[in-house]
Amino acid sequence: MSRFLPPTTHLWLGSADPDFLDLARREIAAADPEAVFQPLPEAPGLVRVCSQRSFADLAQAWQANPPIFLRHICPIHQERQLDEISLLRLDQNLLAAIDPALSFSVQTRRFGKLNVKPFQVNAALAEQVMATVGSPLQVKDPQQVISVVLLASSTGLRAWLGLSLAAQNLSTWAGGVHRFRRDPDQISRAEFKLLEAIQVFRVPLQPGGRALDLGAAPGGWSRILRLHGQQVTAVDPAELDERLRHDAGICHHRLSAQAYLARCPGQFHLILNDMRMDGRASAHLMAAFAPHLEPQGAAVMTLKLPHQHRLRVLRQTLDILGSAFPVVRARHLFHNRSEITLYLQKGIPAPHSSTT
Repeated sequence: MSRFLPPTTHLWLGSADPDFLDLARREIAAADPEAVFQPLPEAPGLVRVCSQRSFADLAQAWQANPPIFLRHICPIHQERQLDEISLLRLDQNLLAAIDPALSFSVQTRRFGKLNVKPFQVNAALAEQVMATVGSPLQVKDPQQVISVVLLASSTGLRAWLGLSLAAQNLSTWAGGVHRFRRDPDQISRAEFKLLEAIQVFRVPLQPGGRALDLGAAPGGWSRILRLHGQQVTAVDPAELDERLRHDAGICHHRLSAQAYLARCPGQFHLILNDMRMDGRASAHLMAAFAPHLEPQGAAVMTLKLPHQHRLRVLRQTLDILGSAFPVVRARHLFHNRSEITLYLQKGIPAPHSSTT
């Protein structure tokens, strides 16, 4: 039987891209109309929430139907005003709630001018847990997470600490900030978007699968597909990066996506679309390609959102896609900018993510 028993709390921190924090707050309000927000101007993209529903209750609901713009959540079990960061420790109630049989990690974020580095805080608190509780430290993919947020402002140093299961936090990365090591062979920054989407959505990539990359140039997504063993059809009027031109696993058609569609392109296990075009036009294009997706196939597309009427464009796009696919998930990923990423799948109905 699990001994993971953190105290019930209605205080928590939510994280989103600063440009989308207003939409994240709307998602929170839709889940809990009585939630009270405390803005934190010194911490862009962060909001302190006091909700009527407990953190655990909201986390469970969002695990089943993840929000789009709210990237990360973590509970508040300790709230401290500190004179010195060296005084930061987990209290006995929080230590007693940690399951010694489950792996753990400490994830620290800091805002404002602080001399201490996150890894120093992580190391100090991890040592306290291992000495007191005996849980095994596992930095990558832990089962339980101690979240620490430090905020330095004109009123002093504030610290928030909380314990949760990693699965409750919407992302296993601190604040949802998903980092990848830069590959020396990287062609474009867009590769990070696909790498994150593959992990977040658990995109199925069967060995030797047939993948269609629409709007492929300069070829970053095609390169990632090849690293995952896919046979790639790249469609773009522009040239691919010269490093890809002699790859026998990439067939490049120098056509627009619409012209390629008119040629009856065949069947694919995966269709990708990262084209810069109006979201509704892009959705119509994906719906037109849906018959060329294998019955258990999947698609990943990015949806560019305008500065105005973002939710209206999003709802219209989801309605268009709904004629061809159930939208399994939609998320504003860390590597997205003014766009979100949609994961589409045929034959597996699932609810849309909240767009309230």
